[in-house]
Amino acid sequence: MNILCAYNANIDAIYKVDGQKMSEIAEGYKEEIAEKMKDPPGHISSIPDFFAGLFICMRHGTGAEWLIRDKEVFNWLRTNFLKASFMRMGGNMGIMANVLSELGASRVVPNVANPSELQMSFFSERAIYIPDGGEAVSSRDQEILAKHIGDEGELIHFVFDFKQGDSFVFSGNGISVPRENRFIASYDPLNLELHIDEQFRNYALEHINEMDGALISGYHLLREEYPDGSSYKEKLNRSIKQLSEWKKRNKHLHIHAELGHFESEEMANDVFNSLVPVVDNIGLNEDELATLARMNELDAAGILEMDSRAIIETAVSLCKASGQKRLQVHTHEFVLSVSSDTRSEAEQVLESLHFGVDCAATFACYGKLYSREELLQIASSISESKTGKKQMQKIIDYIPPGEYDITRRYSVFRKYRGYSICAVPTRICAEPVATVGLGDTISSAIFLRELELRA
Repeated sequence: MNILCAYNANIDAIYKVDGQKMSEIAEGYKEEIAEKMKDPPGHISSIPDFFAGLFICMRHGTGAEWLIRDKEVFNWLRTNFLKASFMRMGGNMGIMANVLSELGASRVVPNVANPSELQMSFFSERAIYIPDGGEAVSSRDQEILAKHIGDEGELIHFVFDFKQGDSFVFSGNGISVPRENRFIASYDPLNLELHIDEQFRNYALEHINEMDGALISGYHLLREEYPDGSSYKEKLNRSIKQLSEWKKRNKHLHIHAELGHFESEEMANDVFNSLVPVVDNIGLNEDELATLARMNELDAAGILEMDSRAIIETAVSLCKASGQKRLQVHTHEFVLSVSSDTRSEAEQVLESLHFGVDCAATFACYGKLYSREELLQIASSISESKTGKKQMQKIIDYIPPGEYDITRRYSVFRKYRGYSICAVPTRICAEPVATVGLGDTISSAIFLRELELRA
């Protein structure tokens, strides 16, 4: 399978926070930090802004992500914390491209906003190809890639992980962390604008008929307003125009878009409605589905509790109202697909959902993916979610049986309100070593398997 991937890849730098050490570094800014903690700016334009955000999160045990608006502050964070950080691939698209590559896609061509040597070192070496002069070169070819490094430098999301029980004194006040969480300081000016690399743009148009699918994400990074006074709409429209052109040139191209958590509910709804005419499938979690329910005046009760009946009713109503052909909802306990596809594809969808679940469970337990044979063997020993299995039974009880029902291995297929409902429980790893990127893993694995089964 040949697959295009856009739009966001960055570097995650994970730093384990020592509260006392942070307090000592912050001592010289204590008066400014204390004032900003009373009235949080919500973004980072100075060093005191950074410490205010971190200390607020540590005091309450909450998580947050603030954007770095000043490059000098970014350079200060890089100088002080990067060497002691654990670095990895970040960004939904970057993670999904790696999953596709590791699971056996033939050629994965990502839009990389800034293909620096460090950024490229986190890409899979199996099937990642970067556009260069109308062709695509292996992600391992650093000499060719070096000439494409952008002016912004590396795009880094600093993830400051703090642990429960850490305590320290700052500016005469004691802070004790009630629960583990993270504060993210992100410098990512290109991905925030859904930057489309010119080499990627040209390659995609020239080779679109060779492509089987496109996996799209990163819309949640859009901002309502940018420093130059522009809004997210022109960035969004630029992307929609690109996808429309791909579809026009290759009517068989299958496009999956992941939604994400947006700056505002209005923006989330606008992006959703803009994607509907040009993509085949939209993936989202229960939080994102609840947002769309509220914006469309639908009953959101039960969605956040992962009630399968509430999720089905909402997903079907959204599809009917918008014209979206398929919604794929991934939760911690189960994965559910609502689509207007015919029954002949139900078996393929169920197999793909199980494959995605197995990949995500294996990744959660071991932090990496294996060959398919090993992966499926490992996954078979990981227990299926008890809650997920109960929700499968709820679907069976809720939707009257029909002529073409499928119920096996806790798989469920039903026809409801003119739509196909396919659902499977997830597998739960008792002691996960990886939790970040599980949604991206499950969505990209499902997407790849479906492309293979459709071929």
